[in-house]
Amino acid sequence: MALPDVPGCTDAESQPLTAGLLPPSDLLLRACRGHRVIGGPLLWFGHDLAVLHEKRLVGRGGTGPETDPTSIVENKRRRIELVMAIDDWIVRNLPQHRLGATLHTETVGSVIDRLAEASVRAHHALMTLDANDEVLHSAWHHLAELSDAYDDLVRDVLAGRRRLPAW
Repeated sequence: MALPDVPGCTDAESQPLTAGLLPPSDLLLRACRGHRVIGGPLLWFGHDLAVLHEKRLVGRGGTGPETDPTSIVENKRRRIELVMAIDDWIVRNLPQHRLGATLHTETVGSVIDRLAEASVRAHHALMTLDANDEVLHSAWHHLAELSDAYDDLVRDVLAGRRRLPAW
């Protein structure tokens, strides 16, 4: 299946990450922080995942992290639903190259979920820890690595070098 043409691009390798299919990590991370960005449903899902991770990890609106067992289970259930919604959207909207493409180990939904969680952890560390704290630097380093890995995955999928699991 051929990828859609992007004006000004000569092949799939040179297509920008925003080829109308998958948002780049910078937009995804901005959506996770609640910034208004344009780019489709994956950004909305990413934002919703970040809100749920924030409730789970640090609390929202002056409250601490969720401690009620029912709320914890509901939060996890909702995150699973969002990951499944992302993966369903991917299956319905993203052309997959099956021949010669290496299978990636995670779905896009699970990668976006991990990015949303890492974003929450990094921003919380920035707001609560000393600038010299190793945990702060580690959180931002982890977020940067995940962002780079996500962008590499997007490039590889759009170029037909990688295919995504369908489970």
